[in-house]
Amino acid sequence: MSLLFSPLTIKNIRFKNRIAVSPMCQYSSVDGFASDWHLVHLGSRAIGGAGLIISEAASVSPEGRISPGDLGIWNDDHVHMLKRITDFIHDHGSVAGIQLAHAGRKASFQAPWTRVTEQLKPGAGGWQTVAPSAVPFNAEDTIPQALSLTGIDQVKLDFRSAAKRSIEAGFKIIELHAAHGYLIHQFLSPLSNKRTDEYGGSFENRIRFLLEVIASVQEVWPSENPLFVRISATDWVPGGWSEEESIKLSAILKDNGVDLIDTSSGGLSLEQQIPLSPGYQVSFAASIKKETDMFTGAVGLITDAVQSEEILKAGQADLIFLAREFLRDPYFPLHAAAELETDLKWPVQYERAKPR
Repeated sequence: MSLLFSPLTIKNIRFKNRIAVSPMCQYSSVDGFASDWHLVHLGSRAIGGAGLIISEAASVSPEGRISPGDLGIWNDDHVHMLKRITDFIHDHGSVAGIQLAHAGRKASFQAPWTRVTEQLKPGAGGWQTVAPSAVPFNAEDTIPQALSLTGIDQVKLDFRSAAKRSIEAGFKIIELHAAHGYLIHQFLSPLSNKRTDEYGGSFENRIRFLLEVIASVQEVWPSENPLFVRISATDWVPGGWSEEESIKLSAILKDNGVDLIDTSSGGLSLEQQIPLSPGYQVSFAASIKKETDMFTGAVGLITDAVQSEEILKAGQADLIFLAREFLRDPYFPLHAAAELETDLKWPVQYERAKPR
């Protein structure tokens, strides 16, 4: 059997293979509610054979949404449909995870396919955004409100409440979104965090908010269930968050009960210069794994079975996270197994179409 289709156990959760569906925003919710779109979108990837399926970023509060169409988990009423989705995923042998998120200063935008790039203004379909500091992402954006200490405490409580609802909704994995320029990442990077209190300045101060969010979530999240954190390993901007800081942070997160680092990059600054190429972020996952002996997930222009297998054989990561490739092919694992000459059980309803 190939490594890609070998099982992986983290704490009490066993993944049947190393293929993970990366969170992909659908911008198709109303008031944060999941719908049949989300059931079919995520459920089809379970039928397709993925070992882990992480829902799109679910906002922990209304003002934490990237757009008005974002999925949410700030309301108890959100749980019912999410539970229907997780039940379906588990019934088909995959593990359901949820990404908890707050967009911070990158909130209050339209869905990307509208081609409207301006931030929605308060009173015109948008809302007042918050951030570590009053520094906008775009110069044209509404100035975000710098979070007070009371505001920071409220966000931590929002993450805690979202984690509790995640349990009720049947999720087995929580991934905290600390990447791509959203709120937690904004605290980490000196490019967006200009605070002079205990949450700004030094590395230790800039990581404080993330550590406190983790502690807040752990108050309710079962200790036997895995906790992941997605980070941007570098801002790709001189003077920004760096790979060295990511390695240092990952070691601290390991000591604080985090089980896997989902290793992405960028998203914080318009000045980023990203050298795109197949697997361009894999080296970050490899470095973190090597230096911390921690589980890592590899992401970024990973598009085929052989490439995925080589990453695992080289010991660069433990899980392969795919996003756009799963949009192109919900049944990627079924096709990848054939390419790697691995016998993978197809759903009985699809068995007649299995290559012989």
